[in-house]
Amino acid sequence: MLTTLKTSYTDTRAADLAWALGREPLPALAVLDLELTGAKLQLRLLGASHQVLLEEEQYNCSETVACMPGSSTPLPLGVSKRIGGWEYEFAARVEKLSHGSFAGRAQELLALVADHPNGLAGTFPGSPHAFTAMLAQRHEGQVRWRTWHAYPQEGQLVVTRTQIGVRMPATL
Repeated sequence: MLTTLKTSYTDTRAADLAWALGREPLPALAVLDLELTGAKLQLRLLGASHQVLLEEEQYNCSETVACMPGSSTPLPLGVSKRIGGWEYEFAARVEKLSHGSFAGRAQELLALVADHPNGLAGTFPGSPHAFTAMLAQRHEGQVRWRTWHAYPQEGQLVVTRTQIGVRMPATL
């Protein structure tokens, strides 16, 4: 699903993004509710930011990547945590692109997400390559999502990848 977000483009620096687990739902500009083989997933666009809410059986998880005033947790390169009976893994990277490369990459990502049944993307008025996009899937018992936060004025694309699933016992 592709939508034009009805807001000004205010989260304008990739370096201002922060990461948090367990936050309450924040006001969203666009929402996509998904059911992925027993898991309820809600993808939420918060301007140039995202929030994902996941519920499955007795567990739930909330991931937020946003410009959060007062947050002291910058966007990490990677996180691995245990949440109840789940294993949670998060990774982020920043791609620095030239103006021409950025425009092409933006078009490619928006086309990928716009027509995908588990995809949500929002573009901002006044900047054709300013967007936030999210894509979710379930694979081998894991719920996974990827996000892209575009900052065309900086030529930066923040890419995140998350997977979460039931912790499997180690075998010898």
